[in-house]
Amino acid sequence: MPEHFYETGSPFIPAKPPPSSRKREDRVANKASQSWLILIYQAKIADFFGKITVTWSKNLVNHYLCFNVENPYDDQHTYTFKTDLKASQFWNKKGLKNFEIDGKRAFVYWDFRQAKFSSNPAPSSDYYVAVVYEDEIVLLLGDLPNDAYKRTKKRPTFPEATLLCKKENVYGKKLFCTRALLGDGKEEHDIVIENSLFGPGDPEMWISIDGISTIRILNLNWRFRGSETISMNDTSIRIYWDVHDWLFNESSSSYGLFIFNPNTTECASSANKESDDSIQGFCHVLYALKMG
Repeated sequence: MPEHFYETGSPFIPAKPPPSSRKREDRVANKASQSWLILIYQAKIADFFGKITVTWSKNLVNHYLCFNVENPYDDQHTYTFKTDLKASQFWNKKGLKNFEIDGKRAFVYWDFRQAKFSSNPAPSSDYYVAVVYEDEIVLLLGDLPNDAYKRTKKRPTFPEATLLCKKENVYGKKLFCTRALLGDGKEEHDIVIENSLFGPGDPEMWISIDGISTIRILNLNWRFRGSETISMNDTSIRIYWDVHDWLFNESSSSYGLFIFNPNTTECASSANKESDDSIQGFCHVLYALKMG
Protein backbone atom coordinates (compact mmCIF):
# COMPACT_ATOMS: atom_id res chain seq x y z
CA MET A 1 0.00 0.00 0.00
CA PRO A 2 1.54 3.33 -0.99
CA GLU A 3 2.68 5.63 1.80
CA HIS A 4 0.93 8.61 0.21
CA PHE A 5 -2.34 6.75 0.60
CA TYR A 6 -2.31 7.31 4.34
CA GLU A 7 -1.47 10.97 3.97
CA THR A 8 -3.35 12.31 0.98
CA GLY A 9 -4.64 9.31 -0.96
CA SER A 10 -8.26 9.70 0.14
CA PRO A 11 -10.07 12.21 2.33
CA PHE A 12 -12.16 9.41 3.83
CA ILE A 13 -9.40 7.13 5.13
CA PRO A 14 -7.50 8.14 8.28
CA ALA A 15 -4.07 6.72 8.99
CA LYS A 16 -5.35 5.09 12.18
CA PRO A 17 -8.72 3.86 13.44
CA PRO A 18 -10.84 6.37 15.35
CA PRO A 19 -9.54 7.07 18.88
CA SER A 20 -12.21 4.89 20.46
CA SER A 21 -10.75 1.88 18.64
CA ARG A 22 -7.21 2.59 19.79
CA LYS A 23 -8.28 2.95 23.42
CA ARG A 24 -9.64 -0.57 23.38
CA GLU A 25 -6.12 -1.97 23.33
CA ASP A 26 -6.04 -1.58 27.11
CA ARG A 27 -9.57 -2.82 27.65
CA VAL A 28 -9.63 -6.33 26.23
CA ALA A 29 -12.72 -7.37 28.14
CA ASN A 30 -14.80 -4.67 26.45
CA LYS A 31 -13.45 -4.98 22.91
CA ALA A 32 -16.30 -6.95 21.42
CA SER A 33 -18.87 -4.55 22.89
CA GLN A 34 -17.67 -1.64 20.72
CA SER A 35 -18.84 -1.41 17.12
CA TRP A 36 -19.40 1.38 14.62
CA LEU A 37 -20.40 1.89 11.02
CA ILE A 38 -19.80 5.15 9.13
CA LEU A 39 -21.44 6.00 5.79
CA ILE A 40 -20.43 9.11 3.84
CA TYR A 41 -22.86 10.32 1.18
CA GLN A 42 -22.82 13.12 -1.33
CA ALA A 43 -26.29 14.62 -1.47
CA LYS A 44 -27.98 17.42 -3.41
CA ILE A 45 -28.93 20.05 -0.85
CA ALA A 46 -30.83 22.89 -2.53
CA ASP A 47 -28.73 23.74 -5.63
CA PHE A 48 -25.46 22.46 -4.17
CA PHE A 49 -23.88 19.13 -3.36
CA GLY A 50 -22.71 18.50 0.18
CA LYS A 51 -21.63 15.56 2.31
CA ILE A 52 -23.84 13.83 4.86
CA THR A 53 -22.04 11.50 7.27
CA VAL A 54 -24.14 8.84 8.98
CA THR A 55 -22.65 7.10 12.01
CA TRP A 56 -24.15 4.08 13.73
CA SER A 57 -22.40 3.22 17.00
CA LYS A 58 -23.11 0.63 19.68
CA ASN A 59 -21.55 -0.56 22.92
CA LEU A 60 -22.77 -2.18 26.13
CA VAL A 61 -24.28 1.09 27.36
CA ASN A 62 -25.24 3.17 24.33
CA HIS A 63 -26.66 2.71 20.85
CA TYR A 64 -26.69 5.87 18.72
CA LEU A 65 -27.42 7.16 15.26
CA CYS A 66 -25.66 10.41 14.41
CA PHE A 67 -25.87 12.66 11.33
CA ASN A 68 -23.37 15.31 10.32
CA VAL A 69 -24.73 17.46 7.48
CA GLU A 70 -22.31 19.68 5.62
CA ASN A 71 -23.51 23.21 5.02
CA PRO A 72 -23.45 23.59 1.20
CA TYR A 73 -22.88 27.32 1.64
CA ASP A 74 -20.05 26.94 4.19
CA ASP A 75 -18.10 23.66 4.20
CA GLN A 76 -16.33 24.67 7.42
CA HIS A 77 -19.52 24.22 9.41
CA THR A 78 -21.71 21.14 9.81
CA TYR A 79 -25.05 20.42 11.45
CA THR A 80 -25.24 17.49 13.85
CA PHE A 81 -28.22 15.37 14.81
CA LYS A 82 -28.14 12.44 17.25
CA THR A 83 -30.74 9.99 18.56
CA ASP A 84 -30.61 7.13 21.06
CA LEU A 85 -31.63 3.71 19.71
CA LYS A 86 -31.55 1.76 22.98
CA ALA A 87 -34.46 -0.62 23.42
CA SER A 88 -35.40 1.11 26.68
CA GLN A 89 -35.86 4.44 24.87
CA PHE A 90 -39.03 3.42 23.04
CA TRP A 91 -40.21 7.02 22.61
CA ASN A 92 -37.12 7.61 20.44
CA LYS A 93 -38.03 4.79 18.04
CA LYS A 94 -40.10 7.15 15.90
CA GLY A 95 -39.38 10.83 15.76
CA LEU A 96 -38.74 14.07 13.95
CA LYS A 97 -36.10 16.72 14.49
CA ASN A 98 -35.33 19.92 12.62
CA PHE A 99 -32.34 22.19 12.20
CA GLU A 100 -31.49 25.21 10.09
CA ILE A 101 -29.38 25.42 6.95
CA ASP A 102 -28.80 28.93 5.61
CA GLY A 103 -31.97 30.23 7.22
CA LYS A 104 -34.19 27.38 6.03
CA ARG A 105 -35.47 24.38 7.99
CA ALA A 106 -34.22 20.86 7.37
CA PHE A 107 -35.96 17.85 8.94
CA VAL A 108 -34.90 14.34 9.93
CA TYR A 109 -37.67 11.72 10.14
CA TRP A 110 -37.06 8.23 11.49
CA ASP A 111 -39.00 5.10 12.44
CA PHE A 112 -37.29 2.15 14.16
CA ARG A 113 -40.35 0.69 15.89
CA GLN A 114 -40.21 -2.56 13.90
CA ALA A 115 -36.50 -2.45 13.02
CA LYS A 116 -34.54 -5.68 13.21
CA PHE A 117 -30.99 -5.56 14.57
CA SER A 118 -28.20 -8.12 14.64
CA SER A 119 -24.63 -7.72 15.84
CA ASN A 120 -24.23 -4.80 13.44
CA PRO A 121 -24.98 -1.36 14.94
CA ALA A 122 -27.19 -0.51 11.94
CA PRO A 123 -30.58 -2.24 11.54
CA SER A 124 -30.89 -4.94 8.90
CA SER A 125 -34.52 -4.27 7.87
CA ASP A 126 -37.91 -2.69 8.63
CA TYR A 127 -36.91 0.93 9.17
CA TYR A 128 -36.39 4.26 7.44
CA VAL A 129 -34.52 7.52 8.03
CA ALA A 130 -35.25 10.51 5.79
CA VAL A 131 -33.49 13.87 5.61
CA VAL A 132 -35.75 16.55 4.08
CA TYR A 133 -34.76 19.99 2.84
CA GLU A 134 -36.81 22.39 0.71
CA ASP A 135 -39.62 19.93 -0.07
CA GLU A 136 -37.24 17.14 -1.15
CA ILE A 137 -35.88 14.03 0.51
CA VAL A 138 -32.14 14.55 0.08
CA LEU A 139 -31.17 11.26 1.81
CA LEU A 140 -33.26 8.16 2.45
CA LEU A 141 -32.00 5.13 4.38
CA GLY A 142 -33.74 1.84 5.06
CA ASP A 143 -36.07 -0.55 3.27
CA LEU A 144 -39.38 1.26 3.84
CA PRO A 145 -39.27 4.09 1.29
CA ASN A 146 -43.04 4.17 0.76
CA ASP A 147 -43.58 4.69 4.48
CA ALA A 148 -41.12 7.58 4.39
CA TYR A 149 -42.82 9.17 1.35
CA LYS A 150 -46.23 8.87 2.99
CA ARG A 151 -45.11 10.40 6.27
CA THR A 152 -42.99 13.24 4.90
CA LYS A 153 -45.26 13.97 1.91
CA LYS A 154 -42.09 14.81 -0.01
CA ARG A 155 -40.50 13.50 -3.17
CA PRO A 156 -36.90 12.24 -3.49
CA THR A 157 -34.38 14.67 -4.89
CA PHE A 158 -32.74 14.10 -8.26
CA PRO A 159 -30.11 12.88 -8.48
CA GLU A 160 -30.33 10.68 -5.41
CA ALA A 161 -27.59 10.73 -2.80
CA THR A 162 -24.43 8.81 -3.71
CA LEU A 163 -22.54 6.65 -1.23
CA LEU A 164 -18.89 7.73 -1.31
CA CYS A 165 -17.40 5.63 1.46
CA LYS A 166 -18.34 2.97 3.99
CA LYS A 167 -16.15 2.44 7.06
CA GLU A 168 -16.63 -0.13 9.79
CA ASN A 169 -14.87 -2.28 12.36
CA VAL A 170 -15.20 -6.03 12.85
CA TYR A 171 -13.72 -8.44 15.38
CA GLY A 172 -12.23 -11.90 15.11
CA LYS A 173 -9.19 -14.13 15.49
CA LYS A 174 -8.74 -16.07 12.25
CA LEU A 175 -11.92 -15.03 10.45
CA PHE A 176 -13.37 -11.59 9.61
CA CYS A 177 -16.63 -11.09 7.71
CA THR A 178 -18.33 -8.08 6.14
CA ARG A 179 -20.57 -7.06 3.24
CA ALA A 180 -19.63 -4.46 0.63
CA LEU A 181 -20.90 -2.79 -2.54
CA LEU A 182 -18.57 -3.94 -5.28
CA GLY A 183 -20.34 -2.95 -8.48
CA ASP A 184 -22.77 -0.54 -10.10
CA GLY A 185 -25.85 -2.00 -8.40
CA LYS A 186 -27.06 -1.74 -4.82
CA GLU A 187 -26.45 -5.40 -3.99
CA GLU A 188 -23.84 -6.07 -1.32
CA HIS A 189 -21.40 -8.96 -1.57
CA ASP A 190 -20.12 -11.22 1.20
CA ILE A 191 -16.42 -10.75 2.00
CA VAL A 192 -14.47 -13.16 4.19
CA ILE A 193 -10.87 -12.60 5.30
CA GLU A 194 -9.06 -15.62 6.76
CA ASN A 195 -5.57 -15.77 8.18
CA SER A 196 -3.06 -18.28 9.47
CA LEU A 197 -0.38 -16.41 11.38
CA PHE A 198 1.00 -19.10 13.65
CA GLY A 199 2.11 -22.64 12.93
CA PRO A 200 4.82 -24.55 11.12
CA GLY A 201 4.40 -22.61 7.85
CA ASP A 202 4.86 -18.96 6.95
CA PRO A 203 1.99 -16.56 7.83
CA GLU A 204 -0.58 -16.25 5.07
CA MET A 205 -4.00 -14.76 4.37
CA TRP A 206 -6.96 -15.39 2.04
CA ILE A 207 -9.70 -13.04 0.86
CA SER A 208 -12.92 -14.53 -0.54
CA ILE A 209 -15.88 -12.79 -2.19
CA ASP A 210 -19.25 -14.56 -2.33
CA GLY A 211 -17.56 -17.83 -1.37
CA ILE A 212 -14.94 -17.65 -4.13
CA SER A 213 -11.29 -17.29 -3.14
CA THR A 214 -9.96 -14.21 -4.92
CA ILE A 215 -6.60 -13.46 -3.28
CA ARG A 216 -4.09 -15.56 -1.38
CA ILE A 217 -1.16 -13.69 0.18
CA LEU A 218 1.81 -15.82 1.17
CA ASN A 219 4.82 -14.77 3.25
CA LEU A 220 2.90 -12.14 5.20
CA ASN A 221 6.03 -11.31 7.18
CA TRP A 222 7.26 -9.66 3.99
CA ARG A 223 3.95 -8.84 2.30
CA PHE A 224 2.09 -7.41 5.30
CA ARG A 225 1.25 -4.31 3.23
CA GLY A 226 0.21 -4.32 -0.43
CA SER A 227 -2.56 -4.30 -3.02
CA GLU A 228 -3.91 -6.41 -5.87
CA THR A 229 -6.57 -5.95 -8.53
CA ILE A 230 -9.21 -8.56 -9.33
CA SER A 231 -12.07 -8.64 -11.85
CA MET A 232 -15.63 -9.63 -10.98
CA ASN A 233 -18.69 -9.23 -13.22
CA ASP A 234 -17.09 -6.57 -15.45
CA THR A 235 -15.91 -4.69 -12.39
CA SER A 236 -12.29 -4.13 -11.49
CA ILE A 237 -11.75 -4.19 -7.71
CA ARG A 238 -8.56 -2.90 -6.17
CA ILE A 239 -7.95 -4.48 -2.76
CA TYR A 240 -5.49 -2.89 -0.33
CA TRP A 241 -4.32 -4.43 2.93
CA ASP A 242 -2.08 -3.51 5.83
CA VAL A 243 -1.76 -6.18 8.55
CA HIS A 244 1.54 -5.01 10.04
CA ASP A 245 0.02 -4.79 13.53
CA TRP A 246 -1.32 -8.34 13.35
CA LEU A 247 2.23 -9.60 13.03
CA PHE A 248 4.38 -7.14 14.95
CA ASN A 249 2.17 -5.42 17.53
CA GLU A 250 2.58 -7.08 20.93
CA SER A 251 -0.46 -5.44 22.50
CA SER A 252 -3.51 -7.52 23.42
CA SER A 253 -5.42 -6.25 20.38
CA SER A 254 -4.27 -5.17 16.94
CA TYR A 255 -5.98 -4.15 13.75
CA GLY A 256 -5.61 -4.84 10.07
CA LEU A 257 -6.72 -2.25 7.53
CA PHE A 258 -8.47 -3.36 4.32
CA ILE A 259 -9.81 -1.17 1.51
CA PHE A 260 -12.02 -2.39 -1.34
CA ASN A 261 -12.13 0.08 -4.23
CA PRO A 262 -14.40 -1.05 -7.10
CA ASN A 263 -14.53 0.57 -10.53
CA THR A 264 -16.05 -0.48 -13.82
CA THR A 265 -13.51 -1.97 -16.21
CA GLU A 266 -13.60 1.20 -18.33
CA CYS A 267 -13.02 3.49 -15.33
CA ALA A 268 -10.32 1.23 -13.94
CA SER A 269 -8.40 1.22 -17.23
CA SER A 270 -8.48 5.00 -17.31
CA ALA A 271 -7.37 5.24 -13.68
CA ASN A 272 -4.52 2.77 -14.12
CA LYS A 273 -3.02 4.95 -16.84
CA GLU A 274 -2.58 7.68 -14.24
CA SER A 275 -1.61 5.71 -11.14
CA ASP A 276 -1.90 2.06 -10.17
CA ASP A 277 -2.25 3.07 -6.51
CA SER A 278 -4.80 5.87 -6.78
CA ILE A 279 -8.08 5.64 -4.87
CA GLN A 280 -10.98 6.79 -7.03
CA GLY A 281 -14.72 6.39 -6.62
CA PHE A 282 -16.44 4.46 -3.85
CA CYS A 283 -14.33 2.67 -1.24
CA HIS A 284 -15.15 0.28 1.59
CA VAL A 285 -12.77 0.64 4.53
CA LEU A 286 -12.58 -2.21 7.02
CA TYR A 287 -10.74 -2.19 10.35
CA ALA A 288 -10.28 -5.83 11.35
CA LEU A 289 -9.59 -5.93 15.11
CA LYS A 290 -7.79 -9.14 16.03
CA MET A 291 -8.67 -10.48 19.46
CA GLY A 292 -6.13 -12.45 21.44
